[in-house]
Amino acid sequence: MIELQYRLLTQGLGVNHLRLVMGTSMGGMHSWLWAEQHPDFMDAAMPLASQPVEIAGRNRMIRRMIMDAIRTSPDWNDGEYKEQPHGLQCALDMLLIMGSSPLQMQKTEPTRESADAYLENYVATRAKTTDANDMLYYFDASRNYNPEPQLERITAPLTAINSADDQINPPELKIIDTDIQRVKNGKFVLLPISDATRGHGTHSLPAIWKDHLAELLQRSQR
Repeated sequence: MIELQYRLLTQGLGVNHLRLVMGTSMGGMHSWLWAEQHPDFMDAAMPLASQPVEIAGRNRMIRRMIMDAIRTSPDWNDGEYKEQPHGLQCALDMLLIMGSSPLQMQKTEPTRESADAYLENYVATRAKTTDANDMLYYFDASRNYNPEPQLERITAPLTAINSADDQINPPELKIIDTDIQRVKNGKFVLLPISDATRGHGTHSLPAIWKDHLAELLQRSQR
């Protein structure tokens, strides 16, 4: 994926340098790899909602559950289905748990009725725009991701940002806290849980982390 992006920029668009490489979630994973594989191509990097480590532990297990829910669905038919397989609903259920914020969900759905209504609406809405084979592909695409062995190759100023209520990248793992010390110009920011954070989805709320972006751009000026 990184090689494809690099060729698009250099060969397709004629771009020979980037001011910033920034991405969220899987885009955050791409940011780590960009900073390793093309360390002189950018002035700065900002991976959000990610870890610079192999997808393992509960993270991998949930991804495997999502893929298994689709592949073991009798109507999946080895991907040659006529309509979305029944297992897609279970996959969407797991995705909801994976990316949600318990604090916010308790506040916004404080009753059994409201929680049930939210879940039903979530599945019905997502099912209209989600393709099972596509979902399989993007969850399996991270199977060999692991920038950890070559973190020392990163030379551009880098600020990694996670939120404390992100269940995909929970702070208690303490992985990034240690790994960031191997990044020459690296900095890690853990956003505390607040009324503004939204679990994994905090990565798409720039009002929360914009000051850290501004600091990185200032720190990486040439």
